[in-house]
Amino acid sequence: MSADKAFTFLPLGAIIQEFKVAGINIVQGFPTAELYKSYNAPYFGETIGRIANRTANGKFDLNDKTYQLPVNNGPNSLHGGDLGWGKREFEGPTDVDRNGKPATFFKYISKDGEEGYPGTVEVRVWYVQEKLEEDGVQKEVLHIEYEAELVDDTPATAVNITNHSYFNLTGSPSISGTEVTLITNKYQVVDDGGIPTGPIEEYPGVTPNTAFTLGEKEPDIDDCFVANTEPSSVPIDTRTEPLQTVASFYHPESKIHLEVATTEPAFQFYTGKYIDVPAVENLPARGARSGFCVEPSRYVNAINVPEHRSMTILKKGEKYGSKIVYRGWKA
Repeated sequence: MSADKAFTFLPLGAIIQEFKVAGINIVQGFPTAELYKSYNAPYFGETIGRIANRTANGKFDLNDKTYQLPVNNGPNSLHGGDLGWGKREFEGPTDVDRNGKPATFFKYISKDGEEGYPGTVEVRVWYVQEKLEEDGVQKEVLHIEYEAELVDDTPATAVNITNHSYFNLTGSPSISGTEVTLITNKYQVVDDGGIPTGPIEEYPGVTPNTAFTLGEKEPDIDDCFVANTEPSSVPIDTRTEPLQTVASFYHPESKIHLEVATTEPAFQFYTGKYIDVPAVENLPARGARSGFCVEPSRYVNAINVPEHRSMTILKKGEKYGSKIVYRGWKA
């Protein structure tokens, strides 16, 4: 891990290993790739694909076929299967120029049939780090850009990529006391297995653009909030869509702020109920609510919903794309 850089990354899963703000690493992780391989059941920092979140019954229909994925979350498939992209070794890091700015680049070739998915896909990840000064405050900014492309002759596949960092703004064992502001209270109503049942409703107790505070156990949230409620308007490549700040966080103890912006139509907000990581390598055990996630993405299970599936179907000759921006500062 670096002592002077705000961000560090690993080839394993193109993982975000560190995000330092005012000397505090605000993401959960481990000091070595080997520890991630052994203990990262929560997906700390991983690049999630080929399909992030849950796929109902671990299957979908495409190319006049039914594709069976690993069933690893109740009756469903979660985060790309048993060995999704977050568990794979990416090529990199490579220092490149991205739109005139220095970037850290990772690439991975996901072969046809990997975890049951059709088509060979090349996935590309760019991390652009910035230090901005606004109103006398230095802000650490990470721009994430995802791109995926079919590189064989398969007509189409399904893609939904996100980053799965867990944030903790104090470095303490709990996220209790974190003040949360979400751009929307619209969310996908789900069944007991986390699969949307159809309606998009207002989340109880959440008011758009109004802060609420996380307690020791409540609110317990693991739901997909919808920033764009018009699914037919979501392209396979959202990078030309406007970036909007979908979630903001502040902790009065550390005075650290975090903003998450994205071009994506939705985001999973998860308050970490199921984190269960033992103490390893001088790191304390990490349990429930030791971190929270904001996972910008397409709608959950979109590939199995006729009105939603176009946002996740990547056809030969097209590119999947998305952007996420993290901004952290102390003030």
